[in-house]
Amino acid sequence: MKINDAKFAGSSTRVSGKPSRKLPEFAFIGRSNVGKSSLINMLTSRSKLAMTSSTPGKTKLVNHFIINDKWYLVDLPGYGYAKMPQSSRVELQNVIRDYIHNSEELVNLFVLVDSRHDIQKIDLDFMAELAENQVPFAIIYTKCDKQGSGKLAQQLATNEQILLQDWEELPPAFTSSSETGQGREEILEYIDQILKTL
Repeated sequence: MKINDAKFAGSSTRVSGKPSRKLPEFAFIGRSNVGKSSLINMLTSRSKLAMTSSTPGKTKLVNHFIINDKWYLVDLPGYGYAKMPQSSRVELQNVIRDYIHNSEELVNLFVLVDSRHDIQKIDLDFMAELAENQVPFAIIYTKCDKQGSGKLAQQLATNEQILLQDWEELPPAFTSSSETGQGREEILEYIDQILKTL
C-alpha cells in the first residue's frame, strides 16, 4: 500500500464525537513513551502528523487521521503512565475503553510494545481484555534498531514464551523502527489485506 494522502480528521473523547464519515478504522495504542507517535509518522511518511513528545501521557484524545480518503488511522492515548494523577488515569481509561468497545468501525487494533524489554503485565492484561471483547489486534514491537539483531531475537523469543503462558495461538506480530523505517511495508500490507476482505 502506498499512502498518498494523510490528514487530520478530528479529535474526540467519546465515540459519539468522532468524525461522522464512516470508514474502516485501524487504531494504535501502547504504554506511554513506547514510540507511538513516531511510528505513526513513519508509517505515513509525515514527520509531524502525530505530535511526538518526550513527555509521556501527552495524547489525551482519540485522534482520527484519514488515509487515502479510504480509512482512518486512529491514534489512541497511551496507558500505564504512573505519574499521572489517579483521576486523570481513570478518565483516560474511560476514553480508551469507550472507543475500543463502542466504535463499530474499528477493524484492527495495533498494540505497541517496546522491543527492548519483557512484555509487561499491563500489556498482557490489556490484550486479555481485547480478547474477552473479541477485538482483533496485532502486536508491533517498536525501537527494534536500538539493540543488535541477536539480542532482539532473544527478547522477541522471551516475549513469545510469556505470551504462550496465556495464549494458545499468538497474535500477529511485527517488528518496527521509526528511525530506519523497518516494518513499514509489512504493517501497511497487513492493513491493505484486511481492507480487501471488508
